[in-house]
Amino acid sequence: MNKIELLAPAGDFNKLKVALLYGADAVYVGGKELGLRAQAGNFTDEELKAATEYAHERGKKIYVTVNILARNYDIEKAEKYFRFLESIKIDGAIISDAGLISVAREVAPKLPLNLSTQASVLNYKAVEFWKKQGVKRVILARELTLKEIAEIHERVPDIEIETFIHGAMCISYSGRCLLSDYRAGRPSNRGECVQACRWNYEIREKGSSGAFMEMEEDDRGTYILNSKDLNLSDYIAELDGAGVCSFKIEGRMKSEYYLATVINAYRRALDAYYKVGKDYVKDGFYRAELDKTAHREFTTAYLLGENDRTENFDDSQSKGTHKFIATVLSAGDGFALIEMRNRFKVGDKLEVLSPTDSFNKIITVAKMETENGEIIEDAKIVQQKIKLYTDVKLSAGDMLRILVAE
Repeated sequence: MNKIELLAPAGDFNKLKVALLYGADAVYVGGKELGLRAQAGNFTDEELKAATEYAHERGKKIYVTVNILARNYDIEKAEKYFRFLESIKIDGAIISDAGLISVAREVAPKLPLNLSTQASVLNYKAVEFWKKQGVKRVILARELTLKEIAEIHERVPDIEIETFIHGAMCISYSGRCLLSDYRAGRPSNRGECVQACRWNYEIREKGSSGAFMEMEEDDRGTYILNSKDLNLSDYIAELDGAGVCSFKIEGRMKSEYYLATVINAYRRALDAYYKVGKDYVKDGFYRAELDKTAHREFTTAYLLGENDRTENFDDSQSKGTHKFIATVLSAGDGFALIEMRNRFKVGDKLEVLSPTDSFNKIITVAKMETENGEIIEDAKIVQQKIKLYTDVKLSAGDMLRILVAE
């Protein structure tokens, strides 16, 4: 049986390493140009080559976004870029523009092509069309239902289907939006979206008297453009049955802690699914895990059918139930060297985020010291390296977090 690929975002090399450490089977990244996340760290050509080697050495895959809506002046640049991507043997280029797909086929015929969700594929005839254009995998539009996904797979079984399973949603159709262009002069379809849909808005209507009247959804304001976050963690079995081969997590702009938390939760949920089948949902530990990092209210979007409840009625994200405290740099017998990220002190109970069996174990801080051997009771210097004494087995790359008081 072919297992579902867990596909994670990586905005830079450090995030790529975190994603693979915490259980991603593959990552998707962007170069410095021609991708839709220009504000992420992204990868130079040299870094892309190194990242590809790093992933392949670990038996993982790497996909590169080239998903802008291209203009005439992009074509020559794209030709050179596709040749380069083919030469370093990435596992697929994620493209939305028909012209760029044509260019890639002409100049880099061995480069696997994945069709971006920006292409808004909603039906099996479109999938058939893109298959004829040489596309190996289609990343379906997020507006599809489970039934529609299953029918597409049934009609075109020999093309790979990738779907988003978790993360921020766009209020516009499959991300094709001009709001950022108009509000900030930064084109979203060329990688510079400022997420103007998340801003607070006031809407006024001109009444018959000529006076303006405020229009509100509720007493907190108006949120017609602010979408909830996608969470399909309870529907792994159904998506597998519908023929989806890759589960995609959104978030190339997200933090390392966010990525570690979400990837770890889905990795463990997937492993549980392959062990016990549909009954993995009865445990449901991953639901609490996904609440531990910042997110908007969750939604299944349109997976189960029409849904008019996808708006987020808060003007910002939840902070999550837990706060990121430190990263483990190295570990010895009875201690670990950590890098502090948020303040903590002796007596605090820290929870371990780890891809190992130490996951969710609790460390009660009893003794810690600086690199110079000075005993401290209050860790309050950001990025200070601290020797933390504990009997819990820790490993480099583990993270420590603390429950946030309500």
